[in-house]
Amino acid sequence: MVASWSASRDARPEASRLLIERAHEELLAGNLEDHRLQQVRPLVRESWERSWRGRVGPEGAPSLELAEDELERYRITHPLASAMDMIRSLLLPGEVQDSGVIVAVGDQAGRLLWVEGDHRVRSLTGNMGFVEGANWSEDVVGTAAPGTALLLGESVQIRGAEHYNRLVHPWSCTAAPVRDPETQRVLGVIDITGGDEVVTPQARLLVDATVRAVESELMVARLRRRTEVPQRATTQAALTGKGTLRGVLHVLGRDRARLEIDTEFGERVIELSARHAAIMLMLAIHRQGLSAERLAELVYGEGASPDTLRPEMVRLRKVLERTASGLIPESRPYRLPMPLETDAQDVLSLLDRGAHRVALTAYRGPVLPESTSPGVEEFRDSVRAALREAMLSEASLDVLLAYAEIPEGQNDAEVLRLALEMLPARSPKRAGLVSRIERLDREA
Repeated sequence: MVASWSASRDARPEASRLLIERAHEELLAGNLEDHRLQQVRPLVRESWERSWRGRVGPEGAPSLELAEDELERYRITHPLASAMDMIRSLLLPGEVQDSGVIVAVGDQAGRLLWVEGDHRVRSLTGNMGFVEGANWSEDVVGTAAPGTALLLGESVQIRGAEHYNRLVHPWSCTAAPVRDPETQRVLGVIDITGGDEVVTPQARLLVDATVRAVESELMVARLRRRTEVPQRATTQAALTGKGTLRGVLHVLGRDRARLEIDTEFGERVIELSARHAAIMLMLAIHRQGLSAERLAELVYGEGASPDTLRPEMVRLRKVLERTASGLIPESRPYRLPMPLETDAQDVLSLLDRGAHRVALTAYRGPVLPESTSPGVEEFRDSVRAALREAMLSEASLDVLLAYAEIPEGQNDAEVLRLALEMLPARSPKRAGLVSRIERLDREA
């Protein structure tokens, strides 16, 4: 989805501009019971009241909170810096100077870090203090899309006279907060400002889609960093795993799992044997612990004796003693002394949050594909089934088509038929899907 600011401008406000302006004046005078206020959108009316009670001034530009040198240093380290190219490509394509809109990206406190777009619009909005380094939180400027979106934690559209500050009445804006894809902590806000074209339903969909794309890209980059083999030198403390803060077990598409340990002294990567991988995976997904009998069954099969398991546990402990003593399993029951994340559980978590594209990117293949341990096979099937179910029931067309290209989806007739139904009638991709479906039908 790419911005097109030649969109229809016929969206109507819920109350006339004149009525909104009069209601605004009554509010500023302290007449909170005036009947005209009840005709203003509740979101706007409630924001006005917060601003009034917080004694926010209805005129004047916000002061700069970040000087030029400080702003530049802050921007370099901000989490959204890496997403700026994506934001520009989605919201400011083509001739930026003639787009008619400006795009602003701010931090979680409402301070604008990047303001880009149409030069004429930037010049005009600069007069009201809509510039890099200025604080546009609701506490400072009152009702405005960036600050109100941050306060409410959702996308917001503010049209013209709905702004609390009179200087902003000539403009309209749509904004949405950006969250950390794992912790859900707000990282910042993306805003588009211009005329009526930026407060259409299509504009809101575009901003929301851009936020989702940015959050997905942040997650992909994070997962990519986790899979890189650390090159840094490690101290003896890191080699023994003392001071361990976090561990991740990589099992997707791998027969020999990779255990990645992140300590306060650095990072360490250990490759585990197939049997040790199965044991660590079972302990990672059964955090409450397992009896020796149950763990033996999950690793070796029904009826397996704990005596078969014990020698392997001794060997596993020796491996961990040399590399990550903080993860040596406890016994009675067998359990890990600290939570151990897995890349497979990351995929399940992403699916639960609706981040289908990121989950599909993070899925690097079946869980320990060559393992015959019953517990691994069960978990492998559950991850594969969860991915398929999400693709069939919730995924967008482009994600579904991407799923149809990986081994799990290539020969799935139901997936291919659903993709065919979702494709436009004249799509050039239809012929290839029809051919694949016919081949599967012949082979059935």
